[in-house]
Amino acid sequence: MRPLRPEAPLTLALGERTYDVTSRALVMGVLNRTTDSFFSPAATYELDALFDRAARLVAEGADLLDVGGVRAGPGDEVTEAEELDRVVPVVEALHARFDVPVSVDTWRASVAAASFAAGAVLGNDISGFQDPGYLAAAATAGASVVATHIRLRPRVADPDPVYDDVVATVRTVLVAKAREAVVAGIPAPRVLVDAGLDLGKTPAQSLELLRASGELATLGFPLLLSASNKRFLGDRLGVAIDARNDASLAAAALGVSLGCRVLRVHDVRGTVRVRDVLASVLEAA
Repeated sequence: MRPLRPEAPLTLALGERTYDVTSRALVMGVLNRTTDSFFSPAATYELDALFDRAARLVAEGADLLDVGGVRAGPGDEVTEAEELDRVVPVVEALHARFDVPVSVDTWRASVAAASFAAGAVLGNDISGFQDPGYLAAAATAGASVVATHIRLRPRVADPDPVYDDVVATVRTVLVAKAREAVVAGIPAPRVLVDAGLDLGKTPAQSLELLRASGELATLGFPLLLSASNKRFLGDRLGVAIDARNDASLAAAALGVSLGCRVLRVHDVRGTVRVRDVLASVLEAA
């Protein structure tokens, strides 16, 4: 398997910063202000714990921080007002305390808009822009966005998804969503794409999409990989969530070698080391 280095330079714009991601991936540290996240539930719900973790992730080399207030999977209702209360003050504080871009993990346009006003520069929307006001909010704020494939909607169980060709379907949707963002006024360097592993995919389908990262990385937009500690890794190894870190690092290494250029992860220190080794390989390619 030959490491993939884009033939043309690839850049990603986040706020006032522009990153050359031709051969070096960015590491996005996860900050969940939730009570029921799939990984370490409620561990960083309290603000002191969350800010301690943020400081640790930045010290370990995180290039950006991703804040979310609602888990992707089914769970108790989180109202718009509650999500705003969970996320916006955190975004504002992170923006003030740390010299790294802040991403907001939300599919609500209102939460995205308030977060952009508070200092976030990236809207990580796993719904694929299902809220009709999302792209307008990002364009108005000059923010970047992640166009993600999901079969149904966030918070809706999808235990047995069926595709004629999962890679072709995801590729088609990502191209359409990325173009939708550009048409809405978001410049192409501010648009990322994400195959949405485990979002309406079986473990086998997620593995197939991970293998197809090289194809999805040729769409002209930086490819985000969100594989850290996910179900498809645990299913392959037969291990619980707290025993998936090695598999997560392996997925990150494979993803970078195939063209993924943003890695959304829980283990920043380990992923930074993987990224740096792969960057050396790709730069020499």
